[in-house]
Amino acid sequence: MPSSELRLIERIRHAAKLTGGKPAHGIGDDSAVLDLPRGHEMLVTTDLSLEGTHFRREWHPAHSVGHRCLARGLSDIAAMGGTPLYAFLSLALPADLPQRWVNSFMKGFFKLAKQYSVQLAGGDTAQSSCGVIADIIVVGSTPKAKAILRSGAQPGDFLYVTGQLGVSVAVLQELRYGKKLRPNNHPRHFYPDPRIAVGQFLREHRLARAMIDTSDGLSTDLGHICHESRVGAVVDEIVLPVPPTDRNFRNALHGGEDYELLFTVPPDRVEKLPNVGGHLQIAGVPITRIGGITKDRAIKLWKPDGTTSPLKPEGWQHFA
Repeated sequence: MPSSELRLIERIRHAAKLTGGKPAHGIGDDSAVLDLPRGHEMLVTTDLSLEGTHFRREWHPAHSVGHRCLARGLSDIAAMGGTPLYAFLSLALPADLPQRWVNSFMKGFFKLAKQYSVQLAGGDTAQSSCGVIADIIVVGSTPKAKAILRSGAQPGDFLYVTGQLGVSVAVLQELRYGKKLRPNNHPRHFYPDPRIAVGQFLREHRLARAMIDTSDGLSTDLGHICHESRVGAVVDEIVLPVPPTDRNFRNALHGGEDYELLFTVPPDRVEKLPNVGGHLQIAGVPITRIGGITKDRAIKLWKPDGTTSPLKPEGWQHFA
């Protein structure tokens, strides 16, 4: 079973000191005291990781679960062009959960926190009667009035995405079929790397007008941009960046948990996107133009045969 609450908190508190993030007063007090850079605004995001919904202990090592828990929040900060600073972690754990599982979870969590200099500033612990529940809050910052919102897209903008799509859901499908996978061989599912540097570059160079991360799937997340910006979009199926070994465009369109960035760029700024050896790339991450924003509020998929069809949001939706 997990250590007693006080001992568990002390373990976490000690580990938090080793991440090298911005010092914060919080663990051991009733509230956290946070510092923000002068001239910056605060970004705050929260995400739940639920056993049976977002992970399964028989599929995902504890180290991966801890990493993925924090990565979900960091990806939201990346999607605003922000810099992550602090994290708050609340854990509800079953009484029969081995302490070694908790230790491995925290190891994965803090390894990613150290990579991005994120300081754990507080949280909570409780006993759970229905599996592991991990609630992450990440606090970040951007210069005032510079955050990239979902609502900034305009007709005529081009639509881009980072990395590859459909990778994570393809791994999930293999796990559902009972295949045993080595986590290190499938990092985009087990150890996703939030596109922090890409988001910051797009914000610093004023290249992106609207942006979101693809945590719920391209079709669903593009719908969020179009809804908030009151625009439509056309996506060209044939250019979607999918793995060369898996040309599954359905996974690319609707699969979630890729944690790539989907963003729009005005036509007069396209030439400012970094081109490395004939390929668009930011911070070592390839980016691909996959379509454009339209005045028509409809979202359409342009098929290889030249026809178009409605692109319905078929990614992840709770309660759907």
